[in-house]
Amino acid sequence: MNDAKEKVAAALLAAYETKEAIEPPRNTIPDLDLDGAYAIQQWQERALKEAGRTILGRKIGLTSIAMQQQLGVDSPDFGFFTDQQLFHDGDHIDVSQFIAPKVEPELAFKINRDLGADATFDEVVDAVEEAYLAVEIIDSRVRNWDIRLVDTVADNASCAAVILSSNPVDIPIEQLAEVEAEMTVGEGAPQSGIGSAVMGHPLKPLVWLAGVLAEQGTPIQAGEIILTGSFCGAAAVHAGESVRVDYGKYGTLTATFSEGQQ
Repeated sequence: MNDAKEKVAAALLAAYETKEAIEPPRNTIPDLDLDGAYAIQQWQERALKEAGRTILGRKIGLTSIAMQQQLGVDSPDFGFFTDQQLFHDGDHIDVSQFIAPKVEPELAFKINRDLGADATFDEVVDAVEEAYLAVEIIDSRVRNWDIRLVDTVADNASCAAVILSSNPVDIPIEQLAEVEAEMTVGEGAPQSGIGSAVMGHPLKPLVWLAGVLAEQGTPIQAGEIILTGSFCGAAAVHAGESVRVDYGKYGTLTATFSEGQQ
């Protein structure tokens, strides 16, 4: 990777600590393409591993029309999350660790075997060990959320943290597309969506991810947890607010955001 990409990667990584967002990578590197953007992301992943963090899994983003329209892009993307970015149902989360966070209701799946480039939908179904209710916290280390696809990819697909249900949920595979989620943040109006909004079925993005990751020499690995995309648009969250997602008969997921740890 050339010096310009390394400088952008280092600046994005530093922004997690400084909370100082950077200029859009597309402006710094005018010819930045998707391969280059993923190279910037991978540089950060390697750096975090070298610093002792564990990669727990991946997030697939922009899998619904609602999110593509909200962020002005036209293709899915993916990022990663570490052990330090994992929260659970009911947690109090320090909002000051983010820059401009938003929340999205999703489902997450733990995979029990490696999945290569030619993984079929049926093979993905067979590889699912557990399902979890999930909320992804997205954030932008790019100033003012001024992003296009290459910018969000370089910025780890705008991933900031993941909230999972404390226990797996039993959702029959054939009913995943029918799961409904209603998300309320603070006193705001509820937003809702359904599993079929995620590429027609919440497991279909895993087939896409298996192919894309394999092209980069990194298959989906056994034990990883994969979030497959938001059911609806993302909502901003601020200190003093709680997020609650009602998944109907499958349960609820909540978290409270505050300034400083509780």
